[in-house]
Amino acid sequence: MTVTSVLAQAAVTDLEAAEGWWTALLGRGPDLRPMDGLLEWHLVGGSGVQVWREPARAGRSTVVLGVTDVAAAAAAATAAVLGPAEPQDGGGGRVVVLADPDGTRVVLVGA
Repeated sequence: MTVTSVLAQAAVTDLEAAEGWWTALLGRGPDLRPMDGLLEWHLVGGSGVQVWREPARAGRSTVVLGVTDVAAAAAAATAAVLGPAEPQDGGGGRVVVLADPDGTRVVLVGA
């Protein structure tokens, strides 16, 4: 099997609130709205994040995003009022753990 892309998915209850949160985190709105209840951000090298309205599964996801500068990502997340974002040691580098409005864990990792 040859994998050509990966899309992480976060299930949410309120798509509008989730869109605002993910837009603040990623610094831009979604790239695609492929169907009702689904938002998609295209990232690097065939990877991306889907935010899907599915209340029964909301808050039970984890999305891990590799970033070039964890400290800058933490400062941007804090400035965007996404929660206090303090880099910590972990995973052989630095990590920042955030949570979207439904409690989905979003982990930013980098050197």
